[in-house]
Amino acid sequence: MAIKTFGVIGAGQMGNGITQVAAMSGLNVIMSDIKEEFVERGLATITKILSRNVDKGKMTDEEKAAVLGRIKTSVSLKDMSSADFVVEAAVENEALKFQIFKDLDEICEPGVILATNTSSIPIGRIAAQTRRPEKVIGMHFMNPVPVMRLVEIIPGIATSEETLKITWQLAEKFGKTPAQANDYPGFIANRILLPMINEAVYCLYHNVGTREDIDTVMKLGMNHPMGPLTLADLIGLDTCLAVMETLYDGFKDSKYRPCPLLRKYVEAGWLGRKTGKGFYEYK
Repeated sequence: MAIKTFGVIGAGQMGNGITQVAAMSGLNVIMSDIKEEFVERGLATITKILSRNVDKGKMTDEEKAAVLGRIKTSVSLKDMSSADFVVEAAVENEALKFQIFKDLDEICEPGVILATNTSSIPIGRIAAQTRRPEKVIGMHFMNPVPVMRLVEIIPGIATSEETLKITWQLAEKFGKTPAQANDYPGFIANRILLPMINEAVYCLYHNVGTREDIDTVMKLGMNHPMGPLTLADLIGLDTCLAVMETLYDGFKDSKYRPCPLLRKYVEAGWLGRKTGKGFYEYK
């Protein structure tokens, strides 16, 4: 099917990033969230990034205006009725995602593919909330979406080959490089990444090193672009905890047990960059 209108559920750091790359690829985009202030903030973020691209000579004012002109904001899920393909990028909460997919299944036309940007929740469980499991798939973008080239594509046990093909081609249309992962907790990216971050938190918890030294060792010793604690703050400590809990629940293996310090920070509301404080402080 021809995809002309692309729906995004969520206007946060992932949702607005997905919206931006979709609009830049030439698609009309509906970006939806539960409050007007959330979609306004998401649109402001996109505008700021595009303005920076204009200042750097990467695009013209006319191209910026064209991209923004293709974005429509909404606070009603019912507006997704006009979308040809929908990606859900809400917070990493299983019950919330289940409800969104139940609602989308009622709202969207039967042929519309429903994708999820989940970091770790099994696609099959999400697909089971709908009457179209063959058209449900994981489309896991990396943060920050406009910069990172990878999109993890995760078919569930019932996902059709056609759904996989269309989603793969869409990722390429966005200028991304797709990679396929099978439907296991954490998929590929987070099954490898989050235990490493969790172990870095354990090193801080056990006073093996300071936050700065832990990050320096990984940056300079392993040639990582940023240290694991800095990366955790960028991802969001609540998301990190949610992924670790999904891994732990899925495998029942103690190596996936979330570090108590990570849980303590999340319970205190120290979620990283988005709240101004995590392992580091941000102004």
